[in-house]
Amino acid sequence: MNIPARYCTGYLGDTGVPPDDAAMDFSAWFEVYLGGPWHTFDARHNTPRIGRILIALGRDATDVAMVTSFGPCALASFRVITEEITAATPVIR
Repeated sequence: MNIPARYCTGYLGDTGVPPDDAAMDFSAWFEVYLGGPWHTFDARHNTPRIGRILIALGRDATDVAMVTSFGPCALASFRVITEEITAATPVIR
């Protein structure tokens, strides 16, 4: 179809959807270039979502690996916290 597309990886919290007690995880989605802007599509959730935190773009998952290691490797800690910001919430930059 010759439509430009790119693989996206990042974090997708639970903003705008019912809270889930399960641990959140990284997510993947894709974007296509249609007549000007890039449009986001997410086959995993198949519903519009907000609050995506983009980490990397590439042709496929091998282009955007967050960690590439050889030999034993142990992640001691990793935490992502997301909060919904309303118009009344001050933003600290």
